[in-house]
Amino acid sequence: MGNYFKAKESQRVTGPLVLEVRGNSLDDGPGIRSVVFMKGCPLSCVWCHNPESKNPGPELLFDSSICLSCGTCTQSCESGALYLKKKQLVFDRSKCNLCFSCIDLCPSGALERAGKSMTVNDIIDKVMKDKPFYETSGGGVTLSGGEPLMFMDFASELLAGLKKKGIHTNVETCGIFKIERFVELILPHLDMIYYDIKIIDALLAERYTGVKSDLILENFKALHEISLKKHPDFLLPRTPLIPGITDTDENLGAIVEFLSLLGVKKASLLEYNPLWHAKLNKLGKDELGAGKSRDWMDKKHVVHCKEIFSAAGISV
Repeated sequence: MGNYFKAKESQRVTGPLVLEVRGNSLDDGPGIRSVVFMKGCPLSCVWCHNPESKNPGPELLFDSSICLSCGTCTQSCESGALYLKKKQLVFDRSKCNLCFSCIDLCPSGALERAGKSMTVNDIIDKVMKDKPFYETSGGGVTLSGGEPLMFMDFASELLAGLKKKGIHTNVETCGIFKIERFVELILPHLDMIYYDIKIIDALLAERYTGVKSDLILENFKALHEISLKKHPDFLLPRTPLIPGITDTDENLGAIVEFLSLLGVKKASLLEYNPLWHAKLNKLGKDELGAGKSRDWMDKKHVVHCKEIFSAAGISV
């Protein structure tokens, strides 16, 4: 944990890399929203649906399914990472120096950069183009990732700028942050927060996410106390349903017990989406294993998961 907070400090000077500023979202808060996806996360969830957001540094994505194997990109690859073998393009990631010169030459878009530098003003200028949609739908801007609270100073400046423009703000977080800095830098500019509670058991959380759940649960308790002084929708706990890991009766029951003791009456369950495997392929990392099913979740099982919450008086 100490290494995470130390790494976070080093990012404050330049801010995070941004994966994407995506408009017209209906899943990341009320109304129509723009979502700012930042690169870098303190967790290493085996099922991560945005695997290109884990590494805070830039990465080169390669989609072999649309590659023409024309060899045009090899003309600019001085490191020899890209070459043709038996008329098929080969990408040797161990040789890539991330110069990204190949991207502009690729005629099919098979090569793509993940992560670009954007200033606070760059982001605000981009999202303000959709302000009419926010106003008519009760929407706004959501910071996501990765983990946007890895970059507390940058997020604070961005959220403050958005509030000055009259924009509703939301943050999606995994819960790994210093609560004192959150209260100082983020809370004054935040309208709501979506908070992931994935696994209650500390050892299982460490096994599947790389980090024990203790800090996540303690931060949630602190934010719940804060939410009682704000409005009912300020804090929304969310649980991704991952086959065999988070969707078990034991884990969901433990989450329900944790929330019930706090008096929480509303939560959100996120259905498993196997399409993230395509993203792993672009990173050259796809493989099967725990939490890595390629199948969609059975609807009857989703209903069962919801019933565990509703039986305890928690709406989902």
